[in-house]
Amino acid sequence: MGKILILIGLVLVVIGAILEFAPNIPLGRLPGDIRIEKENFTFYFPITTCIVISLLLMLVGYLWNKVR
Repeated sequence: MGKILILIGLVLVVIGAILEFAPNIPLGRLPGDIRIEKENFTFYFPITTCIVISLLLMLVGYLWNKVR
């Protein structure tokens, strides 16, 4: 369990570094993300971004199982 938590932490650090140093990645601003703006209200739901991240995580999990 400890090794898995360390691996998850390292993955999060790498993702954070990529997002910090590569701001041109359009995550959160993809076509299909829902954004509703009104006078005193803003609603934002990044549904397309969630789907892309989910697919990437599924691919990583699949490759991880293939390597093991």
